[in-house]
Amino acid sequence: MSAETTPARPLRVVLAEDGDLVRAGVLALLERFPEISVVGTATSLDELLRVVDDVHPDVLLTDVRMPPGFSDEGIQAARRLRTTRPELAVLVLTQYADVEYALDLTEEGSAGRGYLLKERVADADELVRALHTVAEGGSVIDETVVEALLRASRRRAGPLDRLTPRELDVLSHVAQGMSNQAIADGLFVTPRAVEKHINSILSKLDLPGDESVNRRVAAALVFLSSTGTGSATPVAQRAT
Repeated sequence: MSAETTPARPLRVVLAEDGDLVRAGVLALLERFPEISVVGTATSLDELLRVVDDVHPDVLLTDVRMPPGFSDEGIQAARRLRTTRPELAVLVLTQYADVEYALDLTEEGSAGRGYLLKERVADADELVRALHTVAEGGSVIDETVVEALLRASRRRAGPLDRLTPRELDVLSHVAQGMSNQAIADGLFVTPRAVEKHINSILSKLDLPGDESVNRRVAAALVFLSSTGTGSATPVAQRAT
C-alpha cells in the first residue's frame, strides 16, 4: 500500500487464534503493514472477550474453533459483539469452508463481517484488504464458501434465469445489504411488495431450507457468484 493511501491511524486489530504457529505466522505477516496494528491476542473465547473489552480494537480477526469447546467460538464471539460492540468489525479466518458457519456469521447482517479461509494468508495483501473492507462496513465471503453454497442448493447452472426482471432488481439490492424499506424507497414500491418479491426469489432459488441457514444472505451470495462478483472481495459494501 502506498504512502498516499496509508491511513493516518493504523487499523487496530485483535487476533484470536489458539494455534501457536498460525498465530505467530499471522502476526509476522501483519507486522509488514504499517497501516495495521495488532493491539492484542487471545487463545480462547473468554480471553478474546476480555481483550476486546480492554483494548477496543477496530477489527477482531478470529479463528472459528478454539477453547473451551473447539466448536464455533469465533462465531459465538461475533454474535455477542454485535450486541455489546456493534461498531466492531469481525473477520473470521478459518480452515473450514463451511456454508453454515459463514451464514451464521452474517445471520443478523453482513455489514462489518467477513469469512476467509486460512489458505488466503499466502496472499498478505488479500488479508489486509479484507481487514480494511470489514472495518469500513463491508462484507467479505471466501469464494470457496460461495461455491459450496451453490453446490448445497443443488442447481447445475443459471440459478437466476428463473427470476423476473423485477425480482433480479430486488435481489441486486438485497446483495448490497439493503433493508426492505431501503429497497422499497429506491424502487418506489411498498415494503409489502418488496417482501412478496423476496419470498418469491427464495422459493425460486430453491435454497437450503434448514432453519440455521439465513436464506436471504444465501440468496445474495448466489446472486453475487452468478454475476461474477462472489469472491473473496466485498459482498456488501453497506447495509442500510
